[in-house]
Amino acid sequence: MSDRLVLMGAILGAHGIKGEVKVKSFTGQPAAIADYGPLLDPKRKRSFDLKVTGQGDAAKGIVIARIEGVADRNAAEALKGVELFVERERLPATAGPDEFYLADLIGLGAVDKAGAKLGEIVSVDNYGAGDLLLVVPEGGEGFVVPFTKAFVPVVDIAGGKVQLDLPADFFDVPESDEAEAAMLQEAVR
Repeated sequence: MSDRLVLMGAILGAHGIKGEVKVKSFTGQPAAIADYGPLLDPKRKRSFDLKVTGQGDAAKGIVIARIEGVADRNAAEALKGVELFVERERLPATAGPDEFYLADLIGLGAVDKAGAKLGEIVSVDNYGAGDLLLVVPEGGEGFVVPFTKAFVPVVDIAGGKVQLDLPADFFDVPESDEAEAAMLQEAVR
């Protein structure tokens, strides 16, 4: 199994009594999750062959699927929370240098406009407000950068780096305003 895995979906729980599951798909077309062949569960070192049998909530990317070997509700419910991955190498090639998978960013160096290394991208997360790059400098604490054109104007997958355009005060720690702190303290009482 490759070290480079891409999260394709997650099992939300059972659907009905005959072993079908609800799957949250992260693919462009939710039903396409079954097109990638066996999906991997690296935590439990197993794989699943999915067959999409119906549409759940299309707006939320949910499909109904059958998994080979899962024949009843109890077996399906036991899979709730399982994340489904595919090896990066099994994904289709991208159309050009300006198109890439977010997983391709992990491991790239992050440099400033002058080319000085700021760290390495260790993860790409999204908590609902957009993609965030976690950059960890060598021997230092990591920092988060919004993955927008303003903060990341250059992505060079072939060159192994991204260029960050950070504001001059990006790493400054704001001084605490005593009046504001006093107001907050008063509001808590």
